[in-house]
Amino acid sequence: MGHPFPIREIARQAGLSEATVDRVLNGRGGVRESTEREVRQAIADLDRQRTQVRLVGRTFMIDIVMQTPERFSTAVRAALEAELPALHPAVVRSRFHFRETGPVAELTRTLDRIGRRGSQGVILKAPDVPEMAAAVARLAESGIPVVTLVTDLPSTPRLAYVGIDNRSAGATAAYLMGQWLGDRPDHVLTSLSSGFFRNEEEREMGFRSAMRARHPERTLVELAEGQGLDATQYDLVRAALERDPEIRAVYSIGGGNIATLRAFEDLGRRCAVFVAHDLDHDNTRLLREQRLSAVLHHDLRHDMREACHIVMRAHGALPPAGPTLPSAIQVVTPYNMPTPIG
Repeated sequence: MGHPFPIREIARQAGLSEATVDRVLNGRGGVRESTEREVRQAIADLDRQRTQVRLVGRTFMIDIVMQTPERFSTAVRAALEAELPALHPAVVRSRFHFRETGPVAELTRTLDRIGRRGSQGVILKAPDVPEMAAAVARLAESGIPVVTLVTDLPSTPRLAYVGIDNRSAGATAAYLMGQWLGDRPDHVLTSLSSGFFRNEEEREMGFRSAMRARHPERTLVELAEGQGLDATQYDLVRAALERDPEIRAVYSIGGGNIATLRAFEDLGRRCAVFVAHDLDHDNTRLLREQRLSAVLHHDLRHDMREACHIVMRAHGALPPAGPTLPSAIQVVTPYNMPTPIG
């Protein structure tokens, strides 16, 4: 496990003791496989961030905690690490805690561990449930600022929400859908990953409200709890298509778009209009292949930069600023795709 980093730096990045890291690096055994993975991941993170680590300035360790499909967590990691060298006057280091699904108790345990270990800030994407609100309150009580990303927890003492206006995004999707479907009577499938993420709930409400105002005759078929994962999404979409032969359009709020398209194809059905969210690696490929009509996107690099600035302001490293404004909603087609992060 060759690397140029001191044990102390690896231990801090991994959130482990120096003795534990030393045991892993020297192969002395007595540690769990999951701990070895944490050490390897810490070294990989430090290697990607090494240019920024060399900068002179005050160092902030920020924890990014997210329940989200891998395709989106990968995009967030890339966006943050692309921004790290420009985050003057401080040096910002990051630890990542990602999972695709699982019980809320696992997320709250992660936040409680961060609270015990210490952190300069937490950037959080999590479901809006009472257990999460209580965990965020505990972090705030311990002096750790929390910034919510993409989906908000407004009843908590978080410092700010960073992301788009999700109701406006849903209304934008309804406008595009109405323009493209025209007077055809096709039914529209709205697909959420979970009813517990506030951003998805707000997108669905914005979509439904705008569609009702502009096209009250249009039938909307709601699908939920696919977790945004292809493995679970396929069966849900296929069953919905079999029940309703008039579904010919999709507003994908929560993802799982490869599986959704496969369900259409396996039943010999055509999806006339497909509007999705976020230019992750799946949607980028699908849009290039013109299998999606449009993707509603926002600049993740801007969001991660803003989230880090909010944490830095909380510690007095930057001067105060006004309220955080919503990120701009970009309507991306195969002909105006932004340059990839890298």
